[in-house]
Amino acid sequence: MAWRQLFLICLAAIALLSTLREGAAVSAGMRQVAGQEAQEDVEEIFMQESDALNFLKKRSKRSPRPQDEVNVENRQKLRADELQREYHEEQRNEFENFVEEQNDEQEERSREAIEQWRQWHYDGLYPSYLYNRHHI
Repeated sequence: MAWRQLFLICLAAIALLSTLREGAAVSAGMRQVAGQEAQEDVEEIFMQESDALNFLKKRSKRSPRPQDEVNVENRQKLRADELQREYHEEQRNEFENFVEEQNDEQEERSREAIEQWRQWHYDGLYPSYLYNRHHI
């Protein structure tokens, strides 16, 4: 009886190993097909190798930037700062002009109201307020 159990276990192991080998062969074949498809996709996404090498030859990551490139970038920054400064100065001038006009209008309305009040209350017996000041 022990011989029969050992024989059945060996048969089961052989069947299992053969099944695993077939599965591994099939999955390896699928991997090769998937690898080819992925390679085709990669070729569509990335640039040609020669173009990439030329790009990397121009300047590597750690090499310093050329002075011309630095100068151009600094000029762009200075121009942007100048435009921003001009814009803010223009906005400030417009606001100052607006405030000045508002104050002038308010002073004019106030002066007219005071003049009307003086004309209404003046009875003709004494000179107007401007000539009736007390000087200290």
